[in-house]
Amino acid sequence: MSFIPHGRHLIAGEWVEGPSRFASSPASGPVHQFATGTPELVALAADAAEEAFWSYGYSTREERATFLEAIANEIEARGAEITGIGTQETGLPAGRLEGERGRTTGQLRLFAAHIREGAYLDKRVDAALPERKPAARPEIRLLQRPIGPVAVFGASNFPLAFSTAGGDTAAALAAGCPVIVKGHSAHPGTGEIIAEAIHAAIEKTGVHRGVFSLIQGGDRKVGEALVTHPLIKAVGFTGSLAGGRALFNLCAQRDEPIPFFGELGSVNPMFVLPEAVKARGQSLGEGWAGSLTMGAGQFCTNPGIAVVIDGSEADAFVESTRAALEKVAPQTMLTDGIAKAYRDGKDRFDVRNSTKSVLSTASAERQASPNLYETTGEEFLSDHTIGEEVFGPLGVVVRVGSVDDMVRLAKGLEGQLTTTIHMDAGDTEDARRLLPVLERKSGRVLANGFPTGVEVVDSMVHGGPYPASTNFGATSVGTMSIRRFLRPVSYQNIPMDLLPADLV
Repeated sequence: MSFIPHGRHLIAGEWVEGPSRFASSPASGPVHQFATGTPELVALAADAAEEAFWSYGYSTREERATFLEAIANEIEARGAEITGIGTQETGLPAGRLEGERGRTTGQLRLFAAHIREGAYLDKRVDAALPERKPAARPEIRLLQRPIGPVAVFGASNFPLAFSTAGGDTAAALAAGCPVIVKGHSAHPGTGEIIAEAIHAAIEKTGVHRGVFSLIQGGDRKVGEALVTHPLIKAVGFTGSLAGGRALFNLCAQRDEPIPFFGELGSVNPMFVLPEAVKARGQSLGEGWAGSLTMGAGQFCTNPGIAVVIDGSEADAFVESTRAALEKVAPQTMLTDGIAKAYRDGKDRFDVRNSTKSVLSTASAERQASPNLYETTGEEFLSDHTIGEEVFGPLGVVVRVGSVDDMVRLAKGLEGQLTTTIHMDAGDTEDARRLLPVLERKSGRVLANGFPTGVEVVDSMVHGGPYPASTNFGATSVGTMSIRRFLRPVSYQNIPMDLLPADLV
């Protein structure tokens, strides 16, 4: 049975029309009409979220864990319909969406287990010292508490895991924060069916209906209204540098500035050390090509840069990469706009004097074919636009003269989500020189792997120094991401029967 969207917003348990409608732009299948968001709808959702916070923010960990598990169950109950509408809207293959659905339900259940365990509360107790001289010490207890309503912007490239019920939403709900999602117009039908699953979980568990709202479409004013509404206490965002920076600035300029947790993009450079490229340059080139083109290169961890020491081994590595990329068939991109941006990015490389084409292909309409360029370390450091993200299957080989040049280039990098060292045993000393630099430049450092594929685990960091993200101390993946939506509160000499239950 196929899912046919009704196209309305979900505002505190009610499916609401907007003043106008917009048409979806699916990769295949029928076009659907969706209600357009407005600042007035944002205000309704924010009021409902604030009202919900007075109960949901003070609910038990077990109540919230049960709610998260109910959402996961409701998503799974709609699995075939989610895959159907998702493949139509995004052009992603069914297998990819089924895997992403599993990741989405898995992280909901992971947060349920995480909050049941309770360590995230960071409970601390300093007993009173009434006999201390010259002044007595009061009893002080500390606990992490939810911050209030949170706004989440759905991502274009992950219609499930980073969107309506994705990691930001799961972390905020686990913390005790109501959520308002600004749905992404690339996959509004997918957002709607996930919202239906959350709504069903709300009805089954009895949590306040204002704990979740979905607002679809709308122009820039809707997003601005959401991040500037005085009841919103934090924002989660995955998207472009330009869009994210504009929202970040609005958050900072509010009468009450709030944190903006934006993941804004990265080129995720790899450093291929001499012994590794000598021993297995061909397989490394093939592996890079596979990672670079996975999902048409539409991953924020897509490794767009490979740094290698110039010479015959570099030649073999580049040729292996080129040959592997040449075999990759055109792939459908998520939106017409993303496809056009990819073509524009390739055009910018074609007119540069600082880069040379290794593999040049033509991409038309919503299809993308891989492209490969090369440059020198000197050109890369002098022309910073070479290191700007091109969202799609475009790679750049940077040839340097020595490991010293690699270290110098690494020091000149902007902040990244990931950096990678490809090394063999004979490269250990060179890797030891690189590692301190790379850990300052990225949130995740890999050895002998490819960064596409982000594990949802306790130890994962998906973030990094600006411009990879707007808050280098945060992650949007893994259980540590709950910290974004909590703040510590100290309780001094509060009677035991008044303290939060988790602190007693």
